[in-house]
Amino acid sequence: MTKLKGIIILGSSRSNGNTFKICQRLQEQTSYDLIDLKAKNISIYDYEHKNKDDDFLPLIKKIVAEYEVIIFATPIYWYSMSATLKIFFDRISDCLSIEKETGRKLKGKHMAMLSCGSDDEIFDGFTMPFIQSANYLGMNYIGDVHTWLEEDETISAEVAERLNAFAQKLP
Repeated sequence: MTKLKGIIILGSSRSNGNTFKICQRLQEQTSYDLIDLKAKNISIYDYEHKNKDDDFLPLIKKIVAEYEVIIFATPIYWYSMSATLKIFFDRISDCLSIEKETGRKLKGKHMAMLSCGSDDEIFDGFTMPFIQSANYLGMNYIGDVHTWLEEDETISAEVAERLNAFAQKLP
């Protein structure tokens, strides 16, 4: 069975941090492309759309045109997704108002979430914004995986197993 083309969207404040290292491992397993949101100029949501010339619209148009599987990767900051990723999520609102055609193209695509924390603990409700956003946009939420790095910044056998199982279930 042929795997669908996918992308990992890294939403971290550190381009080479722990979440990036986990994304690299998943990328090796899936051959998915990787986009670092920190390298993009994406400003906060603006009801007047004065920011429509930043990097968001070209990026989201590329994503909907080229990929069927979208994995959002975020460190856990203060018990929630990173601000970098939250800004991206907020800007999806542009696809419901000034870029409706782009927004419609999200329907039927597959969404997943990868989180990276300081340990094995993920808090109740952490996945809710991802699941509910997928539902609202008509996307198929296909799951999530929580990861962390060891003290010496290595990927443990347990995390490697989780990533492998996650990669195997991707469409």
